[in-house]
Parts: sequence; structure tokens; C-alpha cells
Amino acid sequence: MKIVDEFKQFAMRGNVVDMAVGIIIGGAFGKIVSSLVSDILMPPLGLMIGGVNFTDLKITIKQAAIDASGVAIPPVTINYGNLVQVIFDFLIVAFAIFMMIKLMNKLNKKKEEPVAPATPPPTPEDITLLREIRDLLSKQK
Repeated sequence: MKIVDEFKQFAMRGNVVDMAVGIIIGGAFGKIVSSLVSDILMPPLGLMIGGVNFTDLKITIKQAAIDASGVAIPPVTINYGNLVQVIFDFLIVAFAIFMMIKLMNKLNKKKEEPVAPATPPPTPEDITLLREIRDLLSKQK
């Protein structure tokens, strides 16, 4: 039972809950950006470079064939177009996150007000008394 209690305490910490919420929101944000890239940005980009759909780009290593029993063997391909698509997704997600963090930092700077320097605490009475005694002794010499 002790382990279960420790796990509950760990799981209910603010940091863990905040992280879980961030991961869930990040996953949803990633889907939105992936859709933005694949459905909105990539078609015009493909059109600009000659009507190419990046996900269709591939290198065929072995052509499709039909074996002796009449079963079709699919072609063997290297689908580098998917890699290009994922790289574009990553770059756009990274840029969007960069811009969000930049905006958050800018807003946080506005919230921070310059802090006035702290006034030193008053000197304790016994220290003041000792200084006076020291000064009197130094004058007697």
C-alpha cells in the first residue's frame, strides 16, 4: 500500500499534471499543424515545383511482379517523399512553437516590474553600542 500512496503523491504533483496537459495539448497542436502542412501548404508548393505531390516521391528498387503461382508481389520502394513531408511538418511545428515561446517571453517581460533595491535592515542595538564603545576607545589612545 505504501507504494500506491507514494505513486498517488507523485502523480498528483502539479508538475506531473501540468506536463500531462502539455503533452495532450501538444499532440493536438501537432495534428493541427500536420493538417495545415499537408492540406494547405504542400499542395501549392507541389504545384509550384511542377505538380509534384511529395508523398508520392519514391525510388523503386524492385518493380512489381507476379510470381509463378499468380500472386502479385508489390514493388519495393524507398518513399523519400514521406520524409520530405515530415521534415516540412517538423520545421513548421518548430517555428510555431518558437513564435509562441517568443510571445510568452515578451508578455512575461511586461508583467515583471523593476524591483526597488531592498533597504538594509536596521543595525541591531548591541552592534550600535559596540561601535560606539570602539569609537570611544580609539579616541582615548
